[in-house]
This record gives sequence, C-alpha cells and structure tokens, in this order.
Amino acid sequence: MRAGLFLAYWPWFSLEEQVSLAVLGDELGLDSLWVSEAWGQDAVSMLGLLAGRTQRIGLGSGLLQIPARQPAAAAMAAASLDVISGGRFRLGLGVSGPQVSEGWYGVPFAHPLRRTREYVEIVRTALARRTLRHEGEEWTLPLPGGQGRPLKLLAKPVQERIPIYLGAVGPKAIEQAGEIADGWLPFMLDPAAPDRLMDPLLRGLARAGRAREDIDIAPCVPFAVAADRDAARDAVRPWLAFYLGGMGSREKNFYVDAAAAAGYGEPARACQEAYLDGDRGAAAAALTTDLIDAMALATTPAGLDERLAAYERAGIDTLIAVPCGTDKEGAVRTLAAAVGAARA
Repeated sequence: MRAGLFLAYWPWFSLEEQVSLAVLGDELGLDSLWVSEAWGQDAVSMLGLLAGRTQRIGLGSGLLQIPARQPAAAAMAAASLDVISGGRFRLGLGVSGPQVSEGWYGVPFAHPLRRTREYVEIVRTALARRTLRHEGEEWTLPLPGGQGRPLKLLAKPVQERIPIYLGAVGPKAIEQAGEIADGWLPFMLDPAAPDRLMDPLLRGLARAGRAREDIDIAPCVPFAVAADRDAARDAVRPWLAFYLGGMGSREKNFYVDAAAAAGYGEPARACQEAYLDGDRGAAAAALTTDLIDAMALATTPAGLDERLAAYERAGIDTLIAVPCGTDKEGAVRTLAAAVGAARA
C-alpha cells in the first residue's frame, strides 16, 4: 500500500504548511500529495506552486470542482500542470454538492451522474489531443449555430494518459467510478467494513469489463498519532465535524448520508445540527468513538502498524492521509516511517 498526503485548502493548512509538508513528503519518498478546493483557495494555483517546489512526488487534485470549470478548461489546467510537474499530475474531479454548485457557482446541481460522465468524456478527448466534438445532454461542442469550430488542445501533456480520479460517495456514483475512472477517492471507507463501498465499485468495474487492478482506490483519511488514542481522536474531530456539519445543508449533506448508511446516523446528525447552529465545539464533541474510528486513522504509535495493515487488507491501494493536530510534520514523518518499514 502506498501513502500520500492530503493538504486540502486554507485555512485548514496555511500556505506555508502546504509548501513545507509537500517538500517533506517529497523528501521522505511518499507517493503523492493532493490539494483540494471549497470556496476559497483554488487547487490549480496551489498545485502549480507545489510542482515547482517538489521533484518526485505525484501531484493530484482532490478534487477540482466540476461546476467551477467548463470541461475544456479542466483539460487545459490538467495539461498545464502535467507539463509544469514533468508528468506527475493526477486529475481528481467531483461534482461537489448543491451548497457549493448552486450557492457559489450558480450552477444547478442536476443530473450529477450524467454530468460527470460527459465531463470525463470531454476531458479525455481534449487531453488525447483529438479534435473536440461532443454531442450530449449536458454539453454540445462546438456550440450549434455559432461561429465556433472544433479545436484541438495546443498543449501536449507529458503523460500519454493523465489518470482521472473521481470523488464518489453514493452507490450509483461509486459504480460509475468503477466504469470510467482510473482512480477513486472514497469518503468514509471503513477498513473494518469495506464491502459496503467496495461492492458498488466492483459492480461498475465488471459492467465495463475492467479488472480490479485497473483502478487506484485512494481514500482520504484524517490521520493523527498520539501517546493516548483519545488524544489522537480529538485531533481529527475538527476535520470530521467540518465535513459532517458544514459541507451541506440541513436537507442535504452527502457525508452525513454516508455516515448514516454505515450505521452512524445519530451522531452524524447531532454533529450537523450543532455545527449549523454555530457551535463547532459541540459538533466535534458529538462525534462518537466508533464513528471516528470508522472515518479516521487516529491511533497510538504502537497501534499504527496494525491500523495501516487493516487498510491494506481492505483493498486500499493508496492511503491519502490528512495530517491533523498540532504537529503535522511529526505525523507525516511517522506515517512515512511506518509505510517504509512495512515495505522493507
């Protein structure tokens, strides 16, 4: 199992932390680092900076928001980042949710499966430097009746095929990831009960005639190590509370839905209610031990090897760790040492 770093976005990680942890991960030989976006720092700018500060480590968008960019613009960004990084880029995409799509971008959150499928088709066509023509229900290129003509990407990526990862949470979206994606960035893949999410992925792979080895399963997992396991759990609470509480509305939060489907609906909804009422401390406190252990890797140094082994047994290819707590550098060093020892 490989290990990477998820460096998210401001304010969870400062600009200085993103750069220093990226350089550290590169020096320690970690597999990849990933940057995301919400409604603040964008991922493309940050990845361009990190490409210039690192030498070997893979660079991934986890995720670029589909409503933020036309698909051809995402393809241009991917090609540019691949050239800037010398062929190290991985393109992660996601539809986000109604809160961001409609509230921030003014894009209706409708037909997310169809929208994702067409988006990937257009991006792949553009990155392959084929003349871009597309006739779908979400996009038609060139625009009919206008002066546009079919175009071909001027830039040439370093990689023959830039890998496309999808952030998929619900069963139908996970199945689609199995059909069309090179990688899958799941949320809340509990190593103690992986089949709930793995089964839809395997169905999608089978439907497309693909093998399990054709996709990189790469969950983003909040990560903390402390002498006391409860202290490690406390370190990941704010991150989990933000996603369960703030990434959606009372009516629709995909992360709460995922927690409920896994049997943790009561604490997840309690966290959400407290967060939306403005009490982030109460939201974090509402998270139960079993919910945290299902959603995060929060452990002691003595327990780390077994927890990593549990993810590997569950079928994880790349564990993308979100370093949490006050000593993020120490967490990164601990992770790299444990993964390196397991490979030796």
